[in-house]
Amino acid sequence: MASFMRNYSAQTYALMRIVTGFLFLWHGMSKLFGFPTPPPAEAPAFILYTAGPIELIGGALVMVGLFTRWAAFICSGTMAVAYWMAHGMNALLPVQNQGELAALYCFVFLYIAARGAGIWSVDGE
Repeated sequence: MASFMRNYSAQTYALMRIVTGFLFLWHGMSKLFGFPTPPPAEAPAFILYTAGPIELIGGALVMVGLFTRWAAFICSGTMAVAYWMAHGMNALLPVQNQGELAALYCFVFLYIAARGAGIWSVDGE
């Protein structure tokens, strides 16, 4: 890491966790409540009512840093399933099958699950 950023690694990680959780919870809001955008018309109801709560609650828990490891692990698994259900069988690469966001969320949440909440969290790890 560049020496000028070394002193801010804990804060940078906390910002990544908070922003990732914040962005993820809006996917759940969209699926469950149609706000700020309606869910995709082609999405089956079982996807909306299983992935939606995981995205909403899991994203909120990761954002505030409460039960962070478990929430992030479940969110990571959800995104792995979402990738293979919606994107992975369409083409080999995520850039081809439009699964980049699902793949990125999957691995960011996996990293958060491994590292824990960090600073600026309710868990206070």
